[in-house]
Amino acid sequence: MEEHIIKIIDVSAVTHDVRRFTLEKPDGYTFTPGQATEVSVNTPELKDEKRPFTFTSLPDAPHLEFTIKIYGHHDGVTNALGKLRKGDEFIIGDAWGAITYKGPGTFIAGGAGVTPFIAILRYLYKENRIANNQLFFSNKTAKDIILQEEFEKMLQDRFINTLTREKHDKYLYGRIDKAFITQRITDFDQHFYVCGPDQFVKDIQNTLTAAGAHPDTVVIEE
Repeated sequence: MEEHIIKIIDVSAVTHDVRRFTLEKPDGYTFTPGQATEVSVNTPELKDEKRPFTFTSLPDAPHLEFTIKIYGHHDGVTNALGKLRKGDEFIIGDAWGAITYKGPGTFIAGGAGVTPFIAILRYLYKENRIANNQLFFSNKTAKDIILQEEFEKMLQDRFINTLTREKHDKYLYGRIDKAFITQRITDFDQHFYVCGPDQFVKDIQNTLTAAGAHPDTVVIEE
């Protein structure tokens, strides 16, 4: 796998614990919306500590972008990422990933698991093909919702939020579980895109197939 050292052009806040990193784009670098790559920080201590992150920029953008949740209470890679500034460097590899757009459907995300869907939905919006898609997004509290205004602009009332640790007049309350899905989905002959914590993905996948979705139409990161 080829590696590329790229400089950070900008770092900005998306939420209280999510950062947007804008970076140089290597010549000829390509990816498909929804794909990821292995990322490490170009320092002697961290260059071998690789983690997968999804591109949230579009493939034809002049720069690369990652939208990354920072776990500041962990002495790990994302904690280090949270301290990076303009001019610091990432090391990235080739693009990979199974989450790619296969047709209109329902996107189901838990927390930072929404990141593979960002570039896909941005691409569909740009191409005026987003109308027959919707996003169910589960977060702990309202302040955790990533890119809320952008998703509302792209999806309008097809952007449906639910919170698990806060009751709020504007959002649903509770988990995305069997009751949630069967109450809000009547057509299981569509594509489903699921990403989030491992147990979240497993539970949603089992619920969808039990309700009649064909396993081949449920797209997850293998």
